[in-house]
Amino acid sequence: MSGAAEPRTAPPAAPAPAAVEQRLLVNEIFYSLQGESTLAGRPCVLVRLTGCQMRCSWCDTEYAFYEGEWKTLAEVVAEVEAFGCPLVELTGGEPLLQPASLPLLAALADRGYEVLLETGGGVDIAAVDPRVRRIVDVKCPGSGEATANRWQNLDLLTPRDEVKFVIADQGDYLWAREVVRERRLAAVCPVYFSPVWGACDPAQLADWILRDRLPVRLQLQLHKLLWPQRSRGV
Repeated sequence: MSGAAEPRTAPPAAPAPAAVEQRLLVNEIFYSLQGESTLAGRPCVLVRLTGCQMRCSWCDTEYAFYEGEWKTLAEVVAEVEAFGCPLVELTGGEPLLQPASLPLLAALADRGYEVLLETGGGVDIAAVDPRVRRIVDVKCPGSGEATANRWQNLDLLTPRDEVKFVIADQGDYLWAREVVRERRLAAVCPVYFSPVWGACDPAQLADWILRDRLPVRLQLQLHKLLWPQRSRGV
């Protein structure tokens, strides 16, 4: 994709600096099925924040780099509550770039929600509320962002967390295979290998996993199978 040439910027500053901890630049909030992770298939409210410091070659949410509307933390929580769904995921972009993402996650957990965080793996996850299930990407070479991985995050993982590798080709697979083995990730938490949509044949990826008896799970993006013509709100 052409996104690699774009400037890498964090979300624009909120109008009132003193209130930055309680404001979020929100790209979209919507109700759908959870498309990935161990909870795939469950109804879920997804809160997508604006901004990302990475430009992965296969990114499918480039619209979240800049588009968004400033909302208070209370406004975001109220919108989530209106859906009446117990499962919520905070995603992006990279949600952890926004300081108010941390109190938002805690506020949702305080209200009894089952809370997921989808993060690109380049930002420190240490301060995330321990009640939140952290789904952490490890960027493979094919993404163009492998040098942006924050490897210290893998040392913070717990059994309730999850790790995802997006696989573009056999080179990505072999690279990810060695990371999983060397760091013994499968003994820590669930590990997913997800083929890049339209680039890596899922059946071929399945064959590689079976051949190597790799203790990971093949993950397909459920929302793309169900709604292939829709790029937003799914």
